[in-house]
Amino acid sequence: MKISNVSLVALVLVALLLIACGGGAAPTQAPAQPTTAPVATNAPAPTNAPAPTNAPAPTTAKSNVTITYMASQDWITDAEQELGKKFEEQTGIHVDYQIIPSDQYFNVLQTKLNAGEATDIFGGQSGVTDLKLQYNVEKNAVDLSAEPWAKQEDPLVAAQATVNGKLYGLTYWDTLGNVWAVNYNKDIFNKYNLSVPKTYADFKAICQTLLKNNIQPLFEPVSDGWHHVLWFPELGPRYEQVTPGLADQLNDNKAKFADNPTMLDDLTQLKELYDLGCFGKNALSDAYADRTKMMSDGKIAMTVMSTGFPQEVEKDYPNVKADTWGFFVMPLADNQLLNVNPAGPTKFIYSGSKHIDEAKQYLNFLMQPENMQYYIDNSPRANTLPFTGAKNKFTPELQAFFDAYKDKRGTVYQTAVNYVNPQWIDIGKDIVGMFSGTLTPKQVLETIDQRRADMAKAAKDPAWAQ
Repeated sequence: MKISNVSLVALVLVALLLIACGGGAAPTQAPAQPTTAPVATNAPAPTNAPAPTNAPAPTTAKSNVTITYMASQDWITDAEQELGKKFEEQTGIHVDYQIIPSDQYFNVLQTKLNAGEATDIFGGQSGVTDLKLQYNVEKNAVDLSAEPWAKQEDPLVAAQATVNGKLYGLTYWDTLGNVWAVNYNKDIFNKYNLSVPKTYADFKAICQTLLKNNIQPLFEPVSDGWHHVLWFPELGPRYEQVTPGLADQLNDNKAKFADNPTMLDDLTQLKELYDLGCFGKNALSDAYADRTKMMSDGKIAMTVMSTGFPQEVEKDYPNVKADTWGFFVMPLADNQLLNVNPAGPTKFIYSGSKHIDEAKQYLNFLMQPENMQYYIDNSPRANTLPFTGAKNKFTPELQAFFDAYKDKRGTVYQTAVNYVNPQWIDIGKDIVGMFSGTLTPKQVLETIDQRRADMAKAAKDPAWAQ
């Protein structure tokens, strides 16, 4: 992403501090039922950042004030930074965006929170477990329940930023209209008479046909440490379909990942795809930042990306139109359910900030209708925002995709199951070990179980009480 007025922080920390000081026990929660994808509307063409003519004047005039905002790589878009410039014009408040590489971000954030030195605004993944364990929001974040935008947020999305009835974060992210799916090049599929797979066997056969024709089946950027993990917890709806109530059993410590045959199938098949060469020769060094470049020349047929990815490609390579791409769900373990995640990158105001009022002004500015629409229109990966009145810019292909899964969807396990999302990067390392042969799929699951138990005990979760 092209960064303007950004200070790039490159801190490498030795220890991962998984538990924030004073974290309470995470409640047992059933998977949320996602809302129906919004109906397509005619999206307006991208516009210039709106002038702040309709914005309310700040309660106290400020000048030469800087608020700091730290977030993981790719969480702060160019569109938001443009809005930040307009915010500064209106209020005199400058926003210093501090971008941290994704594989280091949570280490850096945990260290700053534990040292009492967090930025005025910090980014984090929502989800009740993360709010308690990763950020301890009841101590470290400001209650935003009374902010004017709070009741505009989709209830499922807001619930993932809420602890004990208090809303602590603004999830300014397309969580419901932008899901992770296999984006496939329709021209390549048509050339080789390939169709959307319904089973893993179908998917494997597609990959083998492509390999025989010197087409790399999938782009999978492993080097970032997080992307390849998507193939596992995003299939939560399938695990739940095969074993109804599994998320509740896992949260109640009555089931284990390592005992679930569907999860074992998922990882075994992922390993098989890697061994077959479906991810290419350079998967371990491929980078997420190169995603549009890698998919623009027609040499790779598929990639797991958000459903806003086609607009990203067209933005970077105008000759590759968004309608080049179709979508299907990740078919490991014969999955045919849509993975929906009401949690996502969220903005929290640090409770120890000296500029809480200014930080609130910034969030309120982002939530003005014209600013939300500017963000949607000018953020390639955003198809909408989860707030009342936000329009969408679904392509016909994307609307057809959502329509096909209207009654076949569920919540991903990094949100539905406690103590999964906080170990995302560690799971990524385990899967790399599986690719290299140092871990078996069963051992990966056992390691996930052990980390879940460690976190639960540290949080004094009653379900893990001896």
